[in-house]
Amino acid sequence: MTPTSTAAGALAAIGAALLLTPAAAGTAAAASLPTPTAALQQPQVGPALGALNGTTGYVLGPVKDLRLDPFAKSAADPLNNALSLEPDNGVPHVSTTAATGSLSGGGGAKDLPVVGMLLGALPGH
Repeated sequence: MTPTSTAAGALAAIGAALLLTPAAAGTAAAASLPTPTAALQQPQVGPALGALNGTTGYVLGPVKDLRLDPFAKSAADPLNNALSLEPDNGVPHVSTTAATGSLSGGGGAKDLPVVGMLLGALPGH
């Protein structure tokens, strides 16, 4: 045997020992761990609902104020054109400005006639 092959064999033996030693230590450590069970912990609903309650206003506030008509207060606004009808039998006239007036003025969802009342019950601005 040559000195080079003996040194290479010794290095290979040392490398194998270093590689196998952590694996043996890992199996010994894994044997000392408790065995897992199938039991689940009780869910903690209170903290989750508390966080949801705290952030809902910050999320819904800008949504309620969002400008729905991008052409509002401009000459190109299609909702600015109103249609009015006055029946012959003495009933007061019916107009579309009640439904579209708040949007063509630059309002958001909170300014709509029915939706605004529903959104008022939600937290936020």
